[in-house]
Amino acid sequence: MSVTITLTDQDKSTLRTAAYGAVSLMAAAGAPHKGITQGSIVLTSATGLVGHVLAAKSKDIHLPGKTVAELADQVLPGLTAAMGLLGEQYPEEAENFRGTVLVAVEAAAQSGKGESSPAVAVMVGKIVAALDAAA
Repeated sequence: MSVTITLTDQDKSTLRTAAYGAVSLMAAAGAPHKGITQGSIVLTSATGLVGHVLAAKSKDIHLPGKTVAELADQVLPGLTAAMGLLGEQYPEEAENFRGTVLVAVEAAAQSGKGESSPAVAVMVGKIVAALDAAA
């Protein structure tokens, strides 16, 4: 059985920008290139409504900013907004989005050489807090 779920173009843009922004934020914080690649693969491998939205070819992801702080000012509230949007309309997809972003961020943080750098570890915590702020 298939359930029809509709999101506006703006809603889809919010989800894509937040998810891909989280991986971009990890890169800006110093996560290794290989981890960033893995994080992006996680996003394109998602399933459900979230998977369809994140895998869609789109040019609506805009992440201006030249510093980590400028990027964080956009991405962290975007993650909270995405969770709020899904939580109100599709609670099961909110958990799907949260889980997908967390796996992507964890993949991005992995260097294959042990622990993440302190800056990367702190950024993971900020992303988790932003995802949980809508609850």
